Amino acid sequence: MSTVLVWIETHDGNARPTSWEALGAANALASTLGASVTALVLGKNAPAIAQDALTRGAAKALASDDASFETYRLEPYAALLSALVKEHAPLAVVAVASSAGRELLAASAADTDSAMLSDAIELGAVAGNVTVVRPVYAGKILSDAVAEGTAFVTVRARAFQPAAPVGGTGEVLTVAPVLAEASIAAKLESFEVEVGTVNLGDAAIIVSGGRGIANNPKDAPAGTDKPDVWKAKDGFETVLKPLADVLGGAVGASRAAVDAGYIDYAHQVGQTGKTVAPDLYIATAISGAIQHQAGMRNSKVIVAINKDGDAPIFKLARYGIVGDIYKIVPALTAELKKRLGK
Repeated sequence: MSTVLVWIETHDGNARPTSWEALGAANALASTLGASVTALVLGKNAPAIAQDALTRGAAKALASDDASFETYRLEPYAALLSALVKEHAPLAVVAVASSAGRELLAASAADTDSAMLSDAIELGAVAGNVTVVRPVYAGKILSDAVAEGTAFVTVRARAFQPAAPVGGTGEVLTVAPVLAEASIAAKLESFEVEVGTVNLGDAAIIVSGGRGIANNPKDAPAGTDKPDVWKAKDGFETVLKPLADVLGGAVGASRAAVDAGYIDYAHQVGQTGKTVAPDLYIATAISGAIQHQAGMRNSKVIVAINKDGDAPIFKLARYGIVGDIYKIVPALTAELKKRLGK
C-alpha cells in the first residue's frame, strides 16, 4: 500500500507539539489518497515517541535513537531521509514548517529530484497527485500547486489540527543511519538556553503592540532619556503583558515597535518576523501595514484596538475598538480577570 511519510521533529527526547499537527495533516492527506501513514522519528527516545505516533493514527513507524541523531543536524538526517524516499517512494513527505523542517525537506527533495511545496495551509489530491494551497506575496494571494511523484510538503504551524491519541497500534521498525559519525562534518558541542524567550508559533492567543504604544511620553518620569521609548516599554510590560497573562497568551509586536527598541525581536510578527495563526490575535496600536498582515492574517479571530478608526487593521479584524489602548486594555484586563475568576 502507498504511504505518506511524516517526520516527527523532536528535541531532547520529546516530540515538538507542532509535529502532531504535521501528523494530523498527513493522516488527512493519506485518507484522501487512500494511503497509509508512516512516521519517521530520529533521536533520543525515538522508539517511545514512535509508539506515541502509532496511537495518533500512523500505521507504521521508523525509528532510530542512534547517537548520530541525538540532536538535529542536516547531514545525517537528510542522508537517511533521502535513502528512505528512494527505497519506499512515498506519495508525500510531510513535516511542520519549522526552520529544521524546511531545511531537511528542501535538502532531501533536492537529493531525490522531487517537488518541494512549502508553507501549506491546505492539502488535497487530484488524480493521485498531492495538491496544496499556500499563501504567496506576503499572504495577499492563495496559490494552488500540484506535484507529480513524491511531494515534499511543509505545513504551516497551527494550520492543521494536531493528531489526537485514538488508541491505534502498529509496528515500529528500527532504521540504521546512512552516515557514520566520522563522516559527518558538523559537530554540535552544546546548547545555550535563552531564558524568558517567547514561542509565538505555539501560542493560541497573542496580544501585540505597535508603534502607537509610545503615545503620551509625557507620562515618563522627569529626566527620562527618550521618554517615548520609556513609555512604549512600560506599555508592553504593564498594559499588554497583564492582558496576555490573564488570557494565557503571549506578547507580540509589529516591526515598527521592534525597530524602535520597544521590545525584543523575538516578539516580532510579520513578513520579516514570525508568521502566526493563533485562535485569537489582539492588535493594539498597530496600523496594520501589509507586512504585518502577512504574519498574522490567518489568525482565527482578530481584534483591533486603535485610536485611528481608518487604520488598515480594521479591515482585517472581526472586532474593532476605536480608542486609547491605555484606557481600553486595562479595563478589558480587569473585566476578564473578574469573569475568569483570576
